[in-house]
Amino acid sequence: MFKTLRNAFKVKDIRDRLIYTMVALLVVRVGTLLPAPAISRDYTNSVFNSDALGFFNSLTGGSFTKMSIFALSITPYITASIIVQLLTIAVPKLEEMHKEGEDGKKKLNELTRYLTVALAVIESAAMAIGFGSSGALEGGLTFTNIIVVIASFTAGSAFLMWVGERITINGVGNGISVILAVNIISRMPSDFIELYQTYIAGNSVVAAILAVLIIVAVSVGTIIFVIFLQNAERKIPVTYAKKVQGRKMIGGQTSHIPLKVNTAGVIPIIFANSLMTFPVVISSFFGVYPERAYFWPKVLKMLSQNSWFIIKSWGDFKYTIGVLIYIVLTVFFAYFYTSITFNPIEVSNNMKKQGGFIPGIRPGKPTTEYLTKVLNNIIFIGAVGLVLVCLLPLIISGIFNANFSFGGTSIIIIVGVIIETLKQIESQLLVRHYKGFLND
Repeated sequence: MFKTLRNAFKVKDIRDRLIYTMVALLVVRVGTLLPAPAISRDYTNSVFNSDALGFFNSLTGGSFTKMSIFALSITPYITASIIVQLLTIAVPKLEEMHKEGEDGKKKLNELTRYLTVALAVIESAAMAIGFGSSGALEGGLTFTNIIVVIASFTAGSAFLMWVGERITINGVGNGISVILAVNIISRMPSDFIELYQTYIAGNSVVAAILAVLIIVAVSVGTIIFVIFLQNAERKIPVTYAKKVQGRKMIGGQTSHIPLKVNTAGVIPIIFANSLMTFPVVISSFFGVYPERAYFWPKVLKMLSQNSWFIIKSWGDFKYTIGVLIYIVLTVFFAYFYTSITFNPIEVSNNMKKQGGFIPGIRPGKPTTEYLTKVLNNIIFIGAVGLVLVCLLPLIISGIFNANFSFGGTSIIIIVGVIIETLKQIESQLLVRHYKGFLND
């Protein structure tokens, strides 16, 4: 990794892209410290103490509990992306756009932008009305204050979406994913401090050393497993038949189709967590938290990861049933996102046109069925791997009562983003190397 970055800084074009990305991320982090107007800081400091908001606050880089102009962060964009991708299957016109290639992708991206702004307005309005009803707005629940809050949060979310797109075009990596990863990383110091205060400070030397070893072992083991999961792939051999083209004999070579075990990357985790956190966040706007003992808060507690695997009593452990919803959502989005990005029918037809075939499998429908079968198997393995990585820290957190936002989900997002960004840098270095070779 360090060698790749060192080589990247030697190339002016890539160095400029890296500097552009760092400056953009610096702007994002500064924005999380800028308070939104019309909201009482004393109120937010006293109210936003719910552990259920931990992961959402991690996604926003702490800007949600601070009620900065970036309080919504890029969560409206993530939600909009989920909706648009679901609609590409249900709406024929959107499905046609998806199949149009680059032009169709641009249209879908434009639709996602409009939907992001619309969702940001709705969420901002809910926050303004909810906070106003609870007395959080300075000056009371007035029309002016509501408009100011809606404008501030919507503008902040739209600006982050724009910054993410600028990073994708002028920087390195996927801008939205990079912003998400940096937001999570920014919360790591406070998580480590909480771990220190819970398991190390005030304990005996032996207990403190044992706690450090366990924390390091779990963290390092999880990171290694995630790296293995992100890089693992199934290579399907493809042979191209020899044919005469003009006066030359072409073909006859062997290649392969690389199918990643974790085909959907971090998308299933982000989508599943966003859907499960959304009701908790919306309810918090109106002062309803999982800790209160009514029916609706009990449902929210079931959706909160901080309520899982607590073994003190059955009354606490019963909320772990929310894990089943989490697993189902993760597996569903793993299959769903892969079905959008990889089409076995299209791959089979392209192989047939180019004279390629999988040894032992006839071209056409049998090839499609074989690819679908293999793909379904590795998607399931990848989804199970994602679930295991996410649940292991939650199990340890629930059993030992350690409430911190940095867990398996965060590690998957961070490691996934780092690996993809480094691969993009390496590919750009390779292109520059070939360009230099050809120019020589």
